[in-house]
Amino acid sequence: MIDTLSDWLGLAQGWLFETVVQPLVFQLGFGEFVEDAFEGTEWLLIGVLELALLFLVLRPLEALIPAQRITDPRARWNDFLYTVLHRVGIFPVLIFFTLDPLLDSVAAALRFDGFHPFNLESLWPGIGPLAAFFVYFVVLDFFDYWYHRASHQFNWWWALHGLHHSQQNMNLWSDNRNHLLDDLLRDIYMGVIALGIGVEPAQYVLLVSVSRILQSLQHANVRVHFGWLGERLLVSPRYHRMHHAIGAGHENRDGKLGGCNFAVLLPVWDILFRTANFTPEFAATGIRDQLPGADGAPGRQYGRGFWAQQWLGLKRLVEYARKEVV
Repeated sequence: MIDTLSDWLGLAQGWLFETVVQPLVFQLGFGEFVEDAFEGTEWLLIGVLELALLFLVLRPLEALIPAQRITDPRARWNDFLYTVLHRVGIFPVLIFFTLDPLLDSVAAALRFDGFHPFNLESLWPGIGPLAAFFVYFVVLDFFDYWYHRASHQFNWWWALHGLHHSQQNMNLWSDNRNHLLDDLLRDIYMGVIALGIGVEPAQYVLLVSVSRILQSLQHANVRVHFGWLGERLLVSPRYHRMHHAIGAGHENRDGKLGGCNFAVLLPVWDILFRTANFTPEFAATGIRDQLPGADGAPGRQYGRGFWAQQWLGLKRLVEYARKEVV
């Protein structure tokens, strides 16, 4: 199955590259980047397919069974901009394919000294592609859980990650509402781990795509849950909404950083490390200090547009960093 999907994707990638991307690259005088453009075409193709799938499946569900009434359509359009930039952007391809040759050089140096690089698949000789995919899926999700949880433990990091939580009208595009610096740090972190455990480029593309689709579902404005058992097997929109809940999901009762439901895809990590909250409720989302009467009008803390949010996120990062140094 994984091989078939890769073959289909490869054919589509080759056609798109030869008919559109490659001529454009040469016309613009960037012939020396033609190999990078070929790799980027794969991410572009997958991103476009993801956008179409999300719009055709999740958007109608949001209209039919919304978890809340959208009170700020402009905020949803802003999240859509984030999603377009992220899904057809160049961050993942730049990070992964920049790290790949660097780590290959390190591995070659280690082999010269008698060390052999670790490969997760070597622990199970004869493991099939589909089984290997799920092994990598679980391992990467474990590390993603700790990255996500860490972003809720330090004020300077929360200054960036808080942008993601500032949306009071959570919707299917909200997954990508992140500060670019936070995205960069996570892409480097996940890229290093993926390469370190032996994930091949083709596998990584599919792993990232599946993860992004599931995370878009989690953030969708839909009144959906997976039942008692399902909620413990895969993060649902209701389960993840509790993570975005005001005064509960991303802070403790005393207002300090903390929260619950940090699992990115598999709730098992929340269960094992005692951060799960299965309250059957579709809670209101946002950040306490952005509510009316807190520190100004809603949205003030992180702004109402892409560039304002990026700039204010950096300002808060510097402010928190200074306080911690002092």
